Amino acid sequence: MNLTQAGEKNLVIVGASGMVGGYALRFALQQPAVRRVTAVVRKTLGSAHPKLIEVVHRDFADCSPLAESLIGQDAAVFCLGAYTGSVSDAELRTITVDYTIEFARVFHNSSPGGALSFLSGSGADPTGRSRMAFARYKGEAENALLAAGFSRIYIFRPAYIYPVEPRKEPNFTYRLLRAIYPLFRVLLPNQVIRADDLGRVMVDAAISEPAKFRGPVFENREIRAMAQSLHASNP
Repeated sequence: MNLTQAGEKNLVIVGASGMVGGYALRFALQQPAVRRVTAVVRKTLGSAHPKLIEVVHRDFADCSPLAESLIGQDAAVFCLGAYTGSVSDAELRTITVDYTIEFARVFHNSSPGGALSFLSGSGADPTGRSRMAFARYKGEAENALLAAGFSRIYIFRPAYIYPVEPRKEPNFTYRLLRAIYPLFRVLLPNQVIRADDLGRVMVDAAISEPAKFRGPVFENREIRAMAQSLHASNP
């Protein structure tokens, strides 16, 4: 399946070892429109591809060492994150807000014209009034990115992300959601999105021509429509 070709692009993917980032990486490597993919990872992926460059970087509190690797990039797909409940509240904010802002700072300085696709979440609250820490922190990260001066930024707010491939779920809620996904998909289709579709759409937005997507924020319903459009145009 080939995405819309818009001239060969150099793409950065952060979080390529994660669920959505992993699919984003797979699809990016398949696209003729992508010349090179730089995967910024904490540990090596253990895979090789002619287009793939791995940059191991463990401390996202300081992304300055990435500056040289981020020069000459056309776009970045940022999927780094943590599950609520898997880390402390302070660490959740650090990963969700501080790491995002720090990477965006260095990326924008190194490639001022680069586009950014950011994995946020349904319910993200830019007002900061939500009782849910995840929503407040994602909203805070969104506000910072929108103010960072990017020429193009795409913020994706998926609802439940279906893993597609079996995995060890992070907690009981995720195990339950996976079990009832077939029913969930039928009754509440706009509250679910497949991980592979989400990764594909985030890459497509990052490498496509500016006029293709208005943005900057895409809720789950819009993400599903974007994925369906991609499937229809690339059967």
